[in-house]
Amino acid sequence: MTSTQTRRMRRPVLQAAVDAGAGCTKADPDLFFRADGQPPATWQAQRAEAVRFCHGCPARAACEELALRDGDGNSRVDDLVRGGRSGSELAALRERQAQRVGAAIAADEASDTEWKKLTSLTVDLNREAGMTPTRSSGMPRQSELQALQNQRIRNLVAQISQIRSARRARTGWEVAA
Repeated sequence: MTSTQTRRMRRPVLQAAVDAGAGCTKADPDLFFRADGQPPATWQAQRAEAVRFCHGCPARAACEELALRDGDGNSRVDDLVRGGRSGSELAALRERQAQRVGAAIAADEASDTEWKKLTSLTVDLNREAGMTPTRSSGMPRQSELQALQNQRIRNLVAQISQIRSARRARTGWEVAA
């Protein structure tokens, strides 16, 4: 498997790890975000507590990676903690790892675009398959209309199959189990 294939498969795995194992799901979400007008000294103490909380979390590394991919954090504004890092730390880390994070984001976007296309084609297929071709004046015979509909369905199925096959090939699933 190539590094590009790995990056394309990585985001759903990271999200699943965070969804399944993040300790912050049971914590007060306000712990991880600075309130409007909160004094810096109060935020520093709260941030330190949030960072300590994150460092004990089994999903910390996955959460940090998602934060980098999502563009969380700002070098000028320290207002959040995610993946055990403050917003300014995330921004600095993203800058140091710009090439890697950029490639990961591009892979996420490519995967999302492909997924949207696959979903759209599947919706079109379901709609087309559920239609009953009907004649009106000047239209071909019912059998010709049915043949046209069948051809549209075959075209949609071929497009879906092509996308699925390409996705499987990229991720090492060329042969079904």
